[in-house]
Formats: sequence, C-alpha cells, structure tokens
Amino acid sequence: MGSEKKMVGTPEAVRKIGRWVRSRSVREKVTLGVVIALVSLVLLKLFVKNHAYFYVAAQTSHALSVLILVYKLTISKTCAGLSLKTQELTAIHLTLGIISSIGLRGVVFIGLDVLALVATFWVIYMMRFKLKSTYMKDLDSMPLYYVLAPCAIVALIAHPRGHLNFVASWLWAFCMTVESVAVLPQLRLMQNAKVVEPFTAHYVFALGIERFFGCANWIIQIIDTKGAHLVLIGKGHIWILVALICEAVQTFILADFCYYYVKSVMEGQSIMRLPSFV
Repeated sequence: MGSEKKMVGTPEAVRKIGRWVRSRSVREKVTLGVVIALVSLVLLKLFVKNHAYFYVAAQTSHALSVLILVYKLTISKTCAGLSLKTQELTAIHLTLGIISSIGLRGVVFIGLDVLALVATFWVIYMMRFKLKSTYMKDLDSMPLYYVLAPCAIVALIAHPRGHLNFVASWLWAFCMTVESVAVLPQLRLMQNAKVVEPFTAHYVFALGIERFFGCANWIIQIIDTKGAHLVLIGKGHIWILVALICEAVQTFILADFCYYYVKSVMEGQSIMRLPSFV
C-alpha cells in the first residue's frame, strides 16, 4: 500500500509522548505498561467502592463498541475488516448468559444483555445480507468448532456444582469460556489482512477497555475478600480458577492489540498495521 495516513488533528503533545515512548527499549515499554496498569488498579481500588460500577463501566465500553459498529455499517456502508464469526460467538455467549442467569441476576443486568444481543443480531444480519459483498470471508478463516468444542469440554469439566442444576451451571460455564475467546476470529482476520482500518480498530480497542474493567473487578474482589476466592479453589471449586483464567486470557489477548492501537495513535497513523504474530 502507499504511505501510511496520518490522523488529522493529532495533538502535538500526543505526538511528542509517542516519540518518547518509541525511543524506549522493549523492557522499558513493558515496565511502563505494567506501571500504568497497576496505577489504574490502585486508583480504581481507592475510588470505586461498589463493584457494580465495574459492570456498568464494562457495559458502557461494550455499548460504545456497538455504536462504532452501527456507524461503520450504516454510514460507511461496509463491513470490511469485521469478523462475522466473532459476532456469531458474541451472540452465542450472550444467549447462553441470558438463559443461565434467569432468576439469578437482576432485571437490569439481564436487560442490558438482551439489548446487546439484539444489537449483535442486527450486526450479523447486516453482514450476512445487506453488506455481504464487503465481507472478507476468505480472511475470516477460523472455524467456529475450533472455539466451541474446547469451550464445551472445559465447561463440562469445570462447571459450578451445588445450588444450580447441571444444565444451568454448564450453560453458565460454557458462556464464560466462549466469551473469553470470542474475539479470536476478529484478531485472526486482522492478522490475515495485516492492516486495520480505523473503525475496526476503535471497535476492538473498546472491547479491550471492557475486558480491563472485568479483569480489574476480579482482582479487586480477590483483594477485598482477602483471597477467599483462591481458598475456595483449593477446596475443589475449580470453576473459580477457570473463571479467573478466562478473564486473564481475554485481557491478555486484547492487551497486545491495545498496545499496537495506542502505538498507532501516538504515531498519528489512521491505518493500523499489525505484526504477523498478533
């Protein structure tokens, strides 16, 4: 392709910070990222006392990602760069989550999931029918069973036991594991394409922010309960370990992308380029 496009109106201060960050060594960049994450966690721990706010923040980030998709599909009239399989996996985990949580979660929480599911079905409809000609089917090459089969097996082995019946607990565990890897087809598509246009990059970055709040919620809960969750793992509650691993997997998968997203923004690039290993 031609020379990389520059973002219009990128503040000079941001460009200066970007140049300073780029001049650091890999070790210094990793250290800086860890410090920023830790400082963010400390600030959240100090100022956020109600854990429900983490859910609200995560849902707000998810809603922002949906709005980005709506803009892309309705205004730009293209779904180029978007993975249909990630949208289908998102619909699956939302459906499983709603079914398994009926009677266990508040109406507001279930209602938010229903709205997210409706929006996801709309995105799938647009990609399959209205904007089919712009869908990069050849690049969206990850088979769904590569994701669903391992998730189903993990859920079968490590679903909660006790107050829930088998079907409900398995559905909940299946939902959790599918959610943790739903973004993989999207990342695979972007890896195949090697470049990411702005709205797709914004969409995935918003998902990364959503996962940050989810992971922060778990970490702060473990701190507030003085490690009670970890003690339960030692008593045979393997599903808690699986839940923690799922959060870690989601955060790790998206953290790498977010690094390159921030790097591209600081360099003033509107077309984001990914290395082959992302």
